[in-house]
Amino acid sequence: MITDTIILAGGFGERLWPASSPALPKQFMTLHDGCSFFQASLYRAWSVNKNGTITVVTRKDLVATCVEHCTSLARQFSAVEREHFLQALCIVAEPCPRHTAPAILLATYLVQKKHPETNRTVLVLTSDHVIEPVEAFVADCQKAAAAAESGFLVCFAIPPTEPSTGYGYIKTGEPLFNLQHTFLIDYFKEKPDAHTAAQYLAAGNFWWNSGTFAFTAKDFDANVQLYAPNIYASFEAIRRAAVPVVQEYEGISVVETWPEMETVYSVVPAVAVDVAIMEKTNRACAVRASFHWTDVGSWDTFSSLASSHSAPRVVQIESTENFVYSDIPVALCGVDNLVVVVKNNNVLVMKKGAGALVREAAQKMQLS
Repeated sequence: MITDTIILAGGFGERLWPASSPALPKQFMTLHDGCSFFQASLYRAWSVNKNGTITVVTRKDLVATCVEHCTSLARQFSAVEREHFLQALCIVAEPCPRHTAPAILLATYLVQKKHPETNRTVLVLTSDHVIEPVEAFVADCQKAAAAAESGFLVCFAIPPTEPSTGYGYIKTGEPLFNLQHTFLIDYFKEKPDAHTAAQYLAAGNFWWNSGTFAFTAKDFDANVQLYAPNIYASFEAIRRAAVPVVQEYEGISVVETWPEMETVYSVVPAVAVDVAIMEKTNRACAVRASFHWTDVGSWDTFSSLASSHSAPRVVQIESTENFVYSDIPVALCGVDNLVVVVKNNNVLVMKKGAGALVREAAQKMQLS
């Protein structure tokens, strides 16, 4: 059983600029139901195990926003569930961004310090993906927990629906005995070119890597020690540290100051968990996902998920297949296949299919 969930909620809001920004990254955006991507991730964690803990790892300047979204979601629960949900939460403010491997290791150590008597089974979620339905996700998490408790580091493999060049891939091998829809991983592949992606789709044993993981805290620690000794060595101060003092905001525990964390983050390298651990370990396996998954990593994806324009008014004259996300009315004349975003006193006009260029545009705009 999954006992604890870690939600990674940092980021700098470049891929959905200008609606997202360093001050308000995309996980705090909403689609059509008023629920932010971050809140949906919280709800998934809560659904997996209502008796577990939820550790949110974020930037210091995003703590208040995380608290606001947590408490807003909690208001939708009954009084008893609301209190229980808020008590399950802990928000950890990293001193500086160090990518996903240090963030996950930090959270697993915190979980172990709070519960030293057990080997916790941990689920790692991103805060900006769309996963539906929740019931299927919960069922797949139980399969992942069984594999994790057998000593594996588990990924969730997404059946590809197109030869996408925007996702990393997993090649699966032999089925894992006694575990339904669970396979050993032969190897990982970074984002391929179009020809290679088409070959992967035709092969039938390549899957999109969802960026969601499950493992026991002790197994993850052991794999970090084996495959990323520089990261492991950097965390010596945390391993020796006592449980940090927490502050409380709106009933939520927050770790903002932890001297040992400051020490660690001053020296630990910034490395993705895929590169540091998952691509190296011989204990990697994958659960074939039965849920629908989307990484909302571009305006192309966002516009495909949105049910309609998000603007006070949109007028299109001799214009088709456009998507508008704006604070003000927008008129389009004689243009097709555009994404138009007017947010935060900035304007993005993008041809559909060019979403990969937005990050560069955001960086240049912020420098100007």
